[in-house]
Amino acid sequence: MVIEIHMSGPDAERELGSLYAWLQEEPDIRHHSSMSLMSTKTSPSEMGAAFDVIQLVVDSGFQTLSLALAYATWRATRPRRPQVTIERDGAKVTLDDADPDTVQAIVRAIR
Repeated sequence: MVIEIHMSGPDAERELGSLYAWLQEEPDIRHHSSMSLMSTKTSPSEMGAAFDVIQLVVDSGFQTLSLALAYATWRATRPRRPQVTIERDGAKVTLDDADPDTVQAIVRAIR
């Protein structure tokens, strides 16, 4: 299964890097996924961020709740809170906060 995480808004690229580093520190996520920062830029002539998506390729031991809780914890540490979109197989959830309903929305979208 492939999960992609996108951000938009002020400092989106820096915040994406911050979330990437945060997720790499989470043992359950690190052990059950291959994670990379990627660019969705399609041609060399396009302007855009160097990296604009976190891609997780997860194995069967991956726990969706681990990602949702890691996101919520990371989000609580951020002074600026960019809009985050999590996508799996065409199912998307766009997040502006990290309350318990948001955690449930992540779990539903990824399952």
